Amino acid sequence: MEVRTRVDVFEDIFLVFLALGALVGIVVVAYTLYNAYKYRDTDDRAAGENLPTVGELPTGGKGGKKLFLSFGLSAIIVISLVVWTYGMLLYVEDGPDIDPDDAIEIDVEGQAFTWNYEYENGLEPNHLVVPTDTPIWLEVTSVDVWHTYGITELRVKADSIPGEYDETWFMAEEPGEYVAECFELCGSGHSGMDGDVEVLAEDDYEDWLDEQFTLTINLEDAEEEPFTDGFDLEIAHTDDDEFEDDLSATYSEESDEFENGTLEITEFRQGGDYDVVITPEDDDLEAVEDTIGFTSATDETYTLEDPDADEEEADDDEENDEDDEETDEESDTEEGDDE
Repeated sequence: MEVRTRVDVFEDIFLVFLALGALVGIVVVAYTLYNAYKYRDTDDRAAGENLPTVGELPTGGKGGKKLFLSFGLSAIIVISLVVWTYGMLLYVEDGPDIDPDDAIEIDVEGQAFTWNYEYENGLEPNHLVVPTDTPIWLEVTSVDVWHTYGITELRVKADSIPGEYDETWFMAEEPGEYVAECFELCGSGHSGMDGDVEVLAEDDYEDWLDEQFTLTINLEDAEEEPFTDGFDLEIAHTDDDEFEDDLSATYSEESDEFENGTLEITEFRQGGDYDVVITPEDDDLEAVEDTIGFTSATDETYTLEDPDADEEEADDDEENDEDDEETDEESDTEEGDDE
């Protein structure tokens, strides 16, 4: 099935109404001018011709055949136009009948005075990015007041109401940049409630996804130098059991992915919260446990250090301070004896 965009549908409706309106106008005007010319007043009248007088209803018309013919044709045209237009609008409302896996679902949340997006794969970019020739389904809601989400050039519009969800869809044929606006007066910042919408070619969109699904982890020691000694790094999605794919992995300093204390993880294609556990082989170093919110390209740095080192340094500092005090006291005593 060929997937038509909302823009195509509304353009077809406009062109059909324009063409039909122009045709009817031409026929009516031409027929009126023809009859005005045919029945114009001239001096050539047949003898005994019975002309109507002012206020008299016209007669004849051959039994009203022309009236019924014109009425019948008009009814057929109007009914056909209504049925065709209704079918086109149902397509706009219901969307194309395709496999859900071939579409992208995105949640849109209005909040004074901005738009928040969450993709079905867990990404939360700061603006809407979609590929060309792919149906995009939007589920729109609000967290505060009434808004209306709309992208004029793509013929998209949906109410954004707290506690309610409005679905709409669109598909872009050409790469480009568009603007998502609010069409409901929502407060003092309404006029500035705009958001960027970026449509990319399919290959460029895949590259963008790769960038968003890049998690960079940097390891350093207490001296802020790259940490390359023995360690194990475990990472797993907090809801790993709910996904078909295994969203967990284990790495070590011997992994090919590590380079001078830096690891780039690109195999996870699901955003969300990930638990990270870093266990050094050196028992004197403290293990690191953390939860990372991985909803876009993320860069995290962890320091592996000896937790007792600070205490030892503090003890050394105290001893040095005590030694300095004793030295000062001895100096004061010696000065007193000299006097």
